[in-house]
Amino acid sequence: MKKLGIVITDGVGFRNFIMSDFITEAIQEFDSVTLYSGLPISAYDSIPQSNIIIKELDVYVESKLVWFFRKWKEVAHLQKHQSFYGMKDNLETGYPKNNSSRALLVKLIYFFTRFIHSDTSILFAEKCQFLFFSKNKITQSYLKLLKEDQPTHLFFTHQRPPFLAPFLHAAQQLKIPTSTFIFSWDNLASKGRMLGTFDYFLVWSHLMQTELLYFYPRVKKEKIQVVGTPQFEPYVMPKYKMTAEEFYAKFHLDPHLKTICYSCADVSIGSNDPIVIRAIAGAIRNKEIRDNVQLIVRTSPAEDDSRFKTIREAFPELIWNVPKWILTRENHAESWSQRVPSEEDIKDLRSLLEYVDLNINMCSTMSLDFMLFDKPVINTVFGNLENGLYNDQRFLNFGHFKKVVESQSVTIAKNETELINQINQALSNPKERTTERKAIIDLQVSEPLEGTSKRIAKTLSEL
Repeated sequence: MKKLGIVITDGVGFRNFIMSDFITEAIQEFDSVTLYSGLPISAYDSIPQSNIIIKELDVYVESKLVWFFRKWKEVAHLQKHQSFYGMKDNLETGYPKNNSSRALLVKLIYFFTRFIHSDTSILFAEKCQFLFFSKNKITQSYLKLLKEDQPTHLFFTHQRPPFLAPFLHAAQQLKIPTSTFIFSWDNLASKGRMLGTFDYFLVWSHLMQTELLYFYPRVKKEKIQVVGTPQFEPYVMPKYKMTAEEFYAKFHLDPHLKTICYSCADVSIGSNDPIVIRAIAGAIRNKEIRDNVQLIVRTSPAEDDSRFKTIREAFPELIWNVPKWILTRENHAESWSQRVPSEEDIKDLRSLLEYVDLNINMCSTMSLDFMLFDKPVINTVFGNLENGLYNDQRFLNFGHFKKVVESQSVTIAKNETELINQINQALSNPKERTTERKAIIDLQVSEPLEGTSKRIAKTLSEL
């Protein structure tokens, strides 16, 4: 029997692999499917229980020794690859600013990994990390669980969360083949080390395959499969389609006006969002934008809209789309990870992509979402080291986004004047960058959106 175990870690993984066609396709390829979930079982109430088994994973908390070796391997990985701007940026921002006992340990790790950061030393740190949690009661419960279930393949839908390392270890001890999906377009060239060593890798594109071979030279090319990403598959699924009439009515938009959508980052990197929103709203009021337009603001799914209270009061004419993501668990160490999307929200997002005329965001993956619908995109980066705003201009140098900038598929606005000029240009000539948009989509997502889940399920069944 072919028995697939699927590890879901958070709300985005839920969106990508539960709210796409993936489960339906996996059931066709495997004799049984079990979900091992970092979310509570209640999050799956809408999933037909008869077709799959859902098991909630006990939450693992690192000991101090495990944390030390995990931190060692992650910092060493960043040290080794700091010639890449994103890696260097994460290395610098992660350096402690105080002298607490933990901060001093991190500083010690930073010191010796400056000189010792070979692949051999990184794998040694990982071996120590795994050794020190191997006898942990949660790790032992994972071993017991996998012994009982005996999956023939274990698929991790995210390669990074360190709290899943004991589950990977349990699979390795039982010699269960493992694979992982590289979660996002920026993960390899700017984020830290994977949670462990997998047998197989599923990636978005041939570009991502090349990156994986570079950053993890011990991985063999034949162990990497290019499958596209389920992140965008809902955009071609009929169940998430909304008509234009339904869209305009739902958000109380005027169908005779052009529509601009500003999509926010979360508060950790989006502190300039209110400044940009005010600039756009002011330009609309002052008729600096030549077309008659309306602005809809989509906030980040990772938070509510409370930080925009003063803007909502100052500009009551703005329309707001606050993503309907449901918090499934209170008092979690990473509460954002416990938010899962509603079907209504995916419909809302798809309708925004399909019916608005222009998107503005700060270097977000939302740039790709809108370009999939051939919509012009402006990336705003108002902050730098000199002007006192949050320095979002540094993101232009991150490897994944540098390719977007160089492709000229988007325009970059570094101040309000540039933004207003680019808005006018994009609205007057929306097809100006169609060729460039298609090229960057082909680079970042190498397979068609249609059939993505079927492709991934088929690939897993053949590993």
